[in-house]
Amino acid sequence: MKTSATLLMAMSALVAAEPMSVLRQKKLDLWSAQSEAGVFDINRYAAQAATSCVNGKAGEYQCKNVDLVSFLRHQDMGSSTRRGNDVWGWTHAASGREFGAVGQTDGTAFVEIKADGSLVYLGRLPTQTTSSSWRDMKVIGNHVYIGAESSNHGLQVFDLTKLLTITTPRTFSITSDLKARFTGFGNSHNIVAHEEKNMIYAVGTGTAAGCRGGLFMVNVTNPAAPTSAGCLSAGGYVHDAQCVVYKGPDTRYTNKEICFNFNEDTLDIVDVTNKRSPVTLSSTGYTGASYTHQGWLADAGMRYLLLDDELDEQNKKGPAANQKTTTYIVDISSLTAPKFTGTYQSPATAIDHNQYVHNGLSYQANYGSGLRIVDVRSVTTDPTGKSFKEVGFFDCYPEDDSVGGRAEFTGTWSVYPYFKSGHILLNSIERGIFVLKYTGA
Repeated sequence: MKTSATLLMAMSALVAAEPMSVLRQKKLDLWSAQSEAGVFDINRYAAQAATSCVNGKAGEYQCKNVDLVSFLRHQDMGSSTRRGNDVWGWTHAASGREFGAVGQTDGTAFVEIKADGSLVYLGRLPTQTTSSSWRDMKVIGNHVYIGAESSNHGLQVFDLTKLLTITTPRTFSITSDLKARFTGFGNSHNIVAHEEKNMIYAVGTGTAAGCRGGLFMVNVTNPAAPTSAGCLSAGGYVHDAQCVVYKGPDTRYTNKEICFNFNEDTLDIVDVTNKRSPVTLSSTGYTGASYTHQGWLADAGMRYLLLDDELDEQNKKGPAANQKTTTYIVDISSLTAPKFTGTYQSPATAIDHNQYVHNGLSYQANYGSGLRIVDVRSVTTDPTGKSFKEVGFFDCYPEDDSVGGRAEFTGTWSVYPYFKSGHILLNSIERGIFVLKYTGA
């Protein structure tokens, strides 16, 4: 049950925040205008060679402590729409070979990242039904699970070991090359993976799924036969989430399966241990809430969480009124009473989109300002964010450099920073897939 203070904060956020329908239309209008202006035309962008970051530039791209290792355009990866979205990675355990699943509006492209960081295009899995600006994928074990906002798309399950013997790029069949296709839901906005428990959570599903856009739970212990495990509809639409086996300071929930849900206007924390009867532990709003988008645990001790809001910069709300990319810091030492403790602001003007924390660094894909790498290790001693420090960046959208950046939905969509090699995948909406390397300490 919510405390009165939490309820008031959530109500305040609800008034200020906008629904997914508004956010979606803002993006579609912009991307339609880009398309008419030729932004996604074939050969619009040149191929890029490996370029070190020297004196703040790697070719046409502004940078700091991040080298451009390799690049493939969307057209080089078989896309006819030439527009990108999500990205995720896979490492073959036995060989250590590294691969990327690159989201595009018309399907998913597969690439291998060689030891020297060069990219090899292997093939693609087309969309299951129609093209969509929103396609999301996550990996558990040797399989990638792909959802999209396309009507009746469902969940594509693809065995990534098929990539190990590819010598000539091929287009995979959406029937015979799938390990399975789960049709318990049609469209989805995001795919969340809890690897440790072999669980996929589809979020932002359509009304026909009967889950109000909340956590639609799919057990993928057997990838060939995914099964519906439960649904969390009580909190309404979930945009994204991170789910863990909890090992944090709130000992009431030790070893419980906990999901941190980003619910458009609140951070919701949910115990999903019992899939048929999930329990919402808290629902917390915050000053400046415009569209609670995504976030990630900030420290190994699970005491703090980072949260990004996708519309506060554009709407000039709360701490983001100056349109500098704003990251909110949350003390989650009590899962039933989280507290917002501070913010970190990027020196760049841009909208934040997706961030992932690895070894004390937050790798942020911030639309027009590209990849931003922020040292967040100080969060355990100074949760105000004042000690956070940007240690590297790679701006993959030079079109707005002359005006110091814009709070628009252009540039990068997402980042994958977990390869043992240190190679980083950054997917651009307009250009293609970048392999980057952080050269800082």
